[in-house]
Amino acid sequence: MRLWTAVFSTKLYKRPLVTRRYSTALGQTQPRPNTHHDNTNTTNTTTTTNTNADDNADTRRVDPYKILAPEMTKIRTTLLNLLGSSHPSLTDISKYYFLHPSKQLRPLLVLLFSQATNGLGSAWELKKWQAECEGAGGRAEELDQPLSRADVLNDWNPSMPESTASFSNVFSMPPPVPPGTQPLPPRPPVRVREQHWHDSDLTPTLASPLCLLPTQMRLAQIVEMIHVASLLHDDVIDSSPLRRGHASAPAAFGNKLSVLGGDFLLGRASAALSRLGNSEVVELISTVIANLVEGEILQMKDVNGAELGFASTTVAKKDMWNVYLKKTYLKTASLMAKGTRAAVVLGGGKEGEIWKDVAYAYGRNLGIAFQLVDDILDYEAGDGVLGKPGGADLRLGLTTGPALYAWEEHEAMGPLIERKFEREGDVELARDLVRRSSGVERTRDLARAHAEKAREGLELLPASDARSALEVLTERVVERTW
Repeated sequence: MRLWTAVFSTKLYKRPLVTRRYSTALGQTQPRPNTHHDNTNTTNTTTTTNTNADDNADTRRVDPYKILAPEMTKIRTTLLNLLGSSHPSLTDISKYYFLHPSKQLRPLLVLLFSQATNGLGSAWELKKWQAECEGAGGRAEELDQPLSRADVLNDWNPSMPESTASFSNVFSMPPPVPPGTQPLPPRPPVRVREQHWHDSDLTPTLASPLCLLPTQMRLAQIVEMIHVASLLHDDVIDSSPLRRGHASAPAAFGNKLSVLGGDFLLGRASAALSRLGNSEVVELISTVIANLVEGEILQMKDVNGAELGFASTTVAKKDMWNVYLKKTYLKTASLMAKGTRAAVVLGGGKEGEIWKDVAYAYGRNLGIAFQLVDDILDYEAGDGVLGKPGGADLRLGLTTGPALYAWEEHEAMGPLIERKFEREGDVELARDLVRRSSGVERTRDLARAHAEKAREGLELLPASDARSALEVLTERVVERTW
């Protein structure tokens, strides 16, 4: 069984990677001992020390959001068109969080990894042809077309009268339409038939100029839809009053509509996912939805186990770290890891090629680093910065990294954790114990170790602006204050 306290590594590369700072943590990142002496200023996310300047001297620092700003804008505007319903209230709740956009990190990762790997996979030429050839299923116009008859899928929708069935008359079966002639895929080029990524004489090369396929653009929308659906459900479970600095969906629409809105988003995401025409991608993203549920159950079992009928058990301190990081993967990192891997699959990555594994390892490690910093900000940042109440985790009875580290230094934290901070004054005392410990600094160190491991794997990719942007993200995610 894999220990969740270990940084996930890409295991298929054939040359050793150069290990830089946090080298001892990268091999086996267990929670670090109390030896923190780093006084580096972590507030300036754009001028952090470049620890690999010598061997990346030619790499230009790029802004990850700026290089794909037009594509991110297009994703957001066209995404809203996917969320219409015949029920106005359902349309409103589905679009609510999209009208107050956040960091949109998940779709950005999908697009950046697409650009950083398109052209490398052995099936790239076929994927490119599908995106260009009418009838092959990969053109943007075709991704908006249903696989089944529109009137069957949509039933009745007044905003789509030309492609829905009316309930004013008895339903009549329409006459069958002869199937159209589907284009045949081209004969695979030599590179597809013979080349392997490790052949020195046939080195894969990036598509030039860097490009994105319509399927990858749609995947970016799908992962954001799934993320927002999880937020709608989480805010109901956690009774959250705020989200992104505004009233949460449950506060604005009520719990019932919020749950139904999340279900509706998952339904729309599933339909869009099926039209991508790739069973591996469907499998990857479907398991993300299962992971989100598993992570929430793991969290609820920890906090409300007795109410839910789970047997009461005492968890050892070291096991709490394992449960905490496993939950972090399931609820946060899984979507980033499997979303980026799916992007490489859509770009032609095949089993046995390294590119999919680089994407998964990057997304997994970056996702865990991202959530670790989120848990830090719950102690450090105010409501205005977070867009939600500070200290919310403790009030929900959740024990995160800073509190677990503080427990190693202050035994008084143990009883608070055991009773889920439920007594009056427990939350304030826990926050004080964290402040008087090195819990925040050590949690950030752990986040850095995961982020550094994510960056290391990128060395297997050819140099490009997209790769540089992914490297910058490993720094920004850790040093962010929002």
